[in-house]
Amino acid sequence: MNEPVRFEDKVVIVTGAGGGLGRAHALLFAKQGARVLVNDLGGSTQGEGANASAADRVVAEIRAAGGTAEANHDSVTDGDKLVQNALDAFGRVDVVVNNAGILRDKSFHKMDDADWDLVYRVHVEGAYKVTRAAWPHLREQNYGRVIFTASTSGIYGNFGQSNYGMAKLGLYGLTRTLAIEGRKNNILVNAIAPTGGTRMTEGLIPPQVFEQLKPELVSPLVVYLASEQCQETSGLFEVGGGWMGKVRWERSLGAGLDPREGFSPEDVAAHWQQICDFEGAAHPQDNIEALKEMMANLQKYSL
Repeated sequence: MNEPVRFEDKVVIVTGAGGGLGRAHALLFAKQGARVLVNDLGGSTQGEGANASAADRVVAEIRAAGGTAEANHDSVTDGDKLVQNALDAFGRVDVVVNNAGILRDKSFHKMDDADWDLVYRVHVEGAYKVTRAAWPHLREQNYGRVIFTASTSGIYGNFGQSNYGMAKLGLYGLTRTLAIEGRKNNILVNAIAPTGGTRMTEGLIPPQVFEQLKPELVSPLVVYLASEQCQETSGLFEVGGGWMGKVRWERSLGAGLDPREGFSPEDVAAHWQQICDFEGAAHPQDNIEALKEMMANLQKYSL
């Protein structure tokens, strides 16, 4: 039998936890023994308005089930206030789950600055602010887990979601770097790209499929990634409908041309098939591995 995944001595912040995926995460963390700060501004899916009742309802659910939780109604862009609330309520922070998000879907030629900026502020700046406020505390205690919520729209692209896709893939870039910086202090950082039937996806997914994509089917992965047992870091996982899979970058072996003599666009065209051939592809894990082929080419044509 695997060791139980428990959080009795841990404090977990879940942003955007008033409904959908965030609510499911918060409920499961509390069930596993965590003290949970349930954050939700209570705005619309487009980032408009505010309503304290969303976070309050989830806290009431947790307490009714015998768990421990506090509500927080700050915007994620006020991350310092949010983290301070967790410290005041529980005395520490161990896990940050950056889940809060909005949609402002429009095709790129119709998008205005407000649609772009607000999505950036909530997803990227908000996740940065909350994580940055928690980071010194995680470093000081030599322990922490951080989860970012990416999206397949960022990994693969999706019509009408240039702003959303930009933000979501940007969060994975942040994941990779924080994983490197945090490891020496036992701070592990991962990202998920979830598919769930929530108010943000309602109307975008066929109804018969929507009903099967319960948010609760995403949360077990999030809770495991946030646990002491899990030693994964810098990972990106697609998850939904009971299925989970790890995503990794793949790169062709490419073509090496002589850097001493230089080369022309025609030379690029002549080698195009080799540049795009993924047979025997490489899977770089970090910047050092990513430079491997380039350095080999420089050595081949060394002065």
